[in-house]
Amino acid sequence: MYSPLKNSIYFSIIALAVFFLISCEGNFKEVQKSNFVDFVPSGEADSINIKYTDSGRIKSVLVSPKMLDFATVEFPYTEFPNGVKVTMYDDVGKKTYVVSKYAISYKNTSLIDLRGAVKISNESGQLFETEQLYFDQKNEWFYTEKSYKFTDPKGISYGEGVDFSKDFKIINSQVVSGEVEKK
Repeated sequence: MYSPLKNSIYFSIIALAVFFLISCEGNFKEVQKSNFVDFVPSGEADSINIKYTDSGRIKSVLVSPKMLDFATVEFPYTEFPNGVKVTMYDDVGKKTYVVSKYAISYKNTSLIDLRGAVKISNESGQLFETEQLYFDQKNEWFYTEKSYKFTDPKGISYGEGVDFSKDFKIINSQVVSGEVEKK
């Protein structure tokens, strides 16, 4: 039996339910937005050239097309999304060169993560190449678990997993193969 009163009650209930659903969805989206924090750098620089010194001596020079500084996040870091070129100097002025397509420096640990066509070379003609390499700034020590190629005037070696000093004087390889000239 058709009852206009029943139909209007059903219509009212459906309209009210739809209204609540729309209202809840709108509020839910607002809550989501309020809990979302924009992850933006606190500082940004283009075409940087930074010189690090200790007791008046230049220890390293870092050049990069872009730097993003995330100093205000819980675990602060500095990102170099377009790569870095670093020249490091030892105590007698000998240079070591580091190049990578991407780098990130973690402030609390003094650890630098270098990625993408990482190359380290020095004035003695040694060249180390890998896809990812970590640098411990405090100990001036490099390490990776990735495969690598090491070219030296004495020969070429390949391996997987290595750690070494910034001047290549101490090298600890996990797995190594290649040709090295014997004297």
